[in-house]
Amino acid sequence: MNFLAHIYLSGDNDLIKIGNFMADGIRGKQYETFPLDIQKGIVLHRAIDTYTDAHPVFRQSTKRLHTNYHHYAGVIVDVFYDHFLAKNWNLYSNEKLEDFVARFYQSLDKNIAVLSDKTRNFMPYMIQHNWLVSYQTVEGITKILTQMDSRTNNQSKMRFANTELVKFYSEFENEFTLFFKDIQNISSEKLKQL
Repeated sequence: MNFLAHIYLSGDNDLIKIGNFMADGIRGKQYETFPLDIQKGIVLHRAIDTYTDAHPVFRQSTKRLHTNYHHYAGVIVDVFYDHFLAKNWNLYSNEKLEDFVARFYQSLDKNIAVLSDKTRNFMPYMIQHNWLVSYQTVEGITKILTQMDSRTNNQSKMRFANTELVKFYSEFENEFTLFFKDIQNISSEKLKQL
């Protein structure tokens, strides 16, 4: 799962959302230095990633990309799945995507003191280009994949993955829909345990 799904699956607590959002940059036990709700978000993020990577439907999606993108296939599917969440947002929330995202950006700004350095550094760029809302379109996803590819010195070839997204659009969307029901249940259970 990519940024939007992680935030969405965090429930209503802003600090849990922030922890889940920035967890990729937190290694090992570093998370224990953050406030308790941020820690919960980081733990939730790790549980979501572990579950996702082992899920047969997610693996089916990555298999379609493996020949061309190798170990980046999972990263690409994470982004594709965020696209389908954003595109079909009204099926998952009564709040408009733009409003949900604006509230999240405000909470990042309000809690800037507890953000990791990595998050603080890319946050202005993310907000300026409104990444989370841009996920709604194939063009937006293409820009995100191109930016991600440039961070690998264009070795990952992720910039070209929009080709597979378009070619297998209905397959990826169906897989996302099946998978997302499961991850919603798992995340809800994990939140109760935390």
